[in-house]
Amino acid sequence: MARNAATTFGFLLAATGAAHFAAPQVFEPVSAAAFPEDTRSWVYRNGASELAIGLAVANGRTRKLGFAAFAAYGAWLGSRIIASR
Repeated sequence: MARNAATTFGFLLAATGAAHFAAPQVFEPVSAAAFPEDTRSWVYRNGASELAIGLAVANGRTRKLGFAAFAAYGAWLGSRIIASR
């Protein structure tokens, strides 16, 4: 059951990453808090990161690495938000 949840989470994260490319304007208000300059470019970069991390989490062979990357990515985003205040 945990395996299915991790796979589902990975695909949802990957889909969110892909959505950054399909509708970047939706993510700009949220991204502006962490990336007030060159926001659109950062929306695309974050989308690529979420897509790659999500696919890593969805795959059983790379799941541990994917979760480690997800934790690091979350910490990095948090630090960006704090630094931009």
